Amino acid sequence: MKRFTKNISIYLILFVVVLAVAFFYKGLDNTDVSVKEVPFSKFVQLTSQEKFESVEIDGTTITGQLSKNSYVYSYAPSISQIMWLDENYLMKQAEEGKITYSSPKPDKGSFLLTLLPNIIMIGALIFLFYIMMNQGGNGKAFQFAKSRAKMVKSADRKVTFDDVAGLEEEKQELSEIVDFLKDPRKYRELGARIPKGILLVGPPGTGKTYISKAAAGEAGVPFFTISGSDFVEMFVGVGASRVRDLFEQAKKNAPCIVFIDEIDAVGRKRGSGIGGGHDEREQTLNQLLVEMDGFEENSGIIILAATNRPDVLDPALLRPGRFDRQIVIGLPDIKGREEIIKVHAKNKPLADDVTPSILARRTMGCTPADLENILNEAALITARRNGRFIRMEEIEEAIRKVEMGPAKKSKVVSDKEKKLTAYHEAGHAVVARSLPDHMPIHEVTIVPRGRAGGYTMYLPQEDTLFETKQAMYHHIITCMGGRAAENLKLDDISIGASGDIKQATDLAREMVTKYGFSEKLGNVNYGGDGEVFLGNDFTQHKNYSEETAKEIDEEIRRFVGDAYERALSILREKDEILENVAQALLMVETINGDQFEDLYTGKISPEDLKVSVDKAGEEKKAKDAEESAERERLRAEEQARLMEELKKYDGDYLGEDDLSGPENPEETGSGEKEKEGEDESNS
Repeated sequence: MKRFTKNISIYLILFVVVLAVAFFYKGLDNTDVSVKEVPFSKFVQLTSQEKFESVEIDGTTITGQLSKNSYVYSYAPSISQIMWLDENYLMKQAEEGKITYSSPKPDKGSFLLTLLPNIIMIGALIFLFYIMMNQGGNGKAFQFAKSRAKMVKSADRKVTFDDVAGLEEEKQELSEIVDFLKDPRKYRELGARIPKGILLVGPPGTGKTYISKAAAGEAGVPFFTISGSDFVEMFVGVGASRVRDLFEQAKKNAPCIVFIDEIDAVGRKRGSGIGGGHDEREQTLNQLLVEMDGFEENSGIIILAATNRPDVLDPALLRPGRFDRQIVIGLPDIKGREEIIKVHAKNKPLADDVTPSILARRTMGCTPADLENILNEAALITARRNGRFIRMEEIEEAIRKVEMGPAKKSKVVSDKEKKLTAYHEAGHAVVARSLPDHMPIHEVTIVPRGRAGGYTMYLPQEDTLFETKQAMYHHIITCMGGRAAENLKLDDISIGASGDIKQATDLAREMVTKYGFSEKLGNVNYGGDGEVFLGNDFTQHKNYSEETAKEIDEEIRRFVGDAYERALSILREKDEILENVAQALLMVETINGDQFEDLYTGKISPEDLKVSVDKAGEEKKAKDAEESAERERLRAEEQARLMEELKKYDGDYLGEDDLSGPENPEETGSGEKEKEGEDESNS
């Protein structure tokens, strides 16, 4: 960048100098010269009076020199007037030697000045071309067919397998690649062929890119990284050229690892779609297939690729010899989440009430990216209250904020809407608690958050790999608990249950069409192919008749209707509990799991809960104020310590000056005056 700026400055200076010289040359002959226009009659009068030393005629323009630096010119009405002036005055005076009579000679300077703009424009074009070729984009402005892969050297990487948590089996799979790159002779002696490519499959945020960087860091080899979208360009053939250039660079730096992120952007199935069979993307894919397993052997080049859509990839890309191995990186389990939390919490001061194992249980379904984001949000919330340590309270708020959005405590909600929301959420909680094998209630609130006017949050006991028919049916019953409570306790129902109805309907549809949970329809899959992507069919076709479609609709309606009736039955039986929970929500707005359990079992009343919550709130405010004051005290002490060190440094610096320099001049002057006064008195 500095070199580029320096070159630009030099060229600009040269450009300004050329312009200055041109303008100087143009005006050189006109320095201190007086030129005046006069009427033609006046010019004739001056000519007859023999005032001119020389006369010059150029067409109908006539110029006369009065003195060394004084000129007049005029425009004749016609050529005949010039001829009349010439015959009567100019020729006679020229023959007598009184004037010099001439016509204009070619002006070389004017010719150069005429060409100067063209010269400047050509020079500017040459200059811009030079800049684009040698400076723009590190000399690659016109090299758009070159690979955009970034090579990361081993010295620039600090990520290893020790930094990757919760992916023990995945690290074991990649360790073979690392070992091969370190010692390939061991595998060649056994006749083993290391996989040429490894495809990392998993949802977004699960650590596919991160574990690839760790593998390159462990192997200590060059690491090329590029996105799948960087290959495809609007110009035909550019993608294929970039693929060739990428593998050429990789061969020069072998052994190495090439990582292609989001490979589905270039590796989708061929043969169908808008572009037909000869579009730019398919040409790029063909070149990638050739480079991965063509006639040439790519010794020492390992291809790692990541995608969250392996179903849309071309089969030729997934065959052995190209991507030999697929590693599924899914959501971490409770043990993996605990390890990930410990990694992200290394530089964060956690309070004593924060336990990684409990937090891992609280964050089921979260990816490593989600966990990092939650801890970061918790740190921001702690800093907002001027706290020193991140408490479980801030982490809970961060989880709710990430999942549903910030709480809208300042939103104006009418008493009617509060009452409706309280009964709605109380219905969800009571129904869920009353069902067998229920999930524990974690929190119930009527505080608006995101698009929800309130919510009921559950805390799963453990991670589950499979859902049972009974569990899914109980989930539908819980979804209908809000609408059932509104129907029982209020004179009207609201649109607040729309999300619950949609969720219940979707679950019922999956039970009937996908999982074979309907006794009437049997163990038959009536579902479609899921999402539609380019490269697959644009439309989905029903694989069942209209009669079967009618039966499916009836079964879905039956599942949801039976669940609603079951929710109504539970709430009629637990009417007193429903009323207590709703009244408690109206009083304190938010109830945690332990408080709900005490209300459900009748250990406390809503009034007792209100007193307990108010007392806990006052204690929390006092504790927050104490922690904030302690933080301010520590900050003031640190500031004072820094100021003392600064004063000490300044004192030492001034002391060195005192040793090397004179004393205060004012004090020196007064001392000299006193000495002079003593001498005078003695004399």
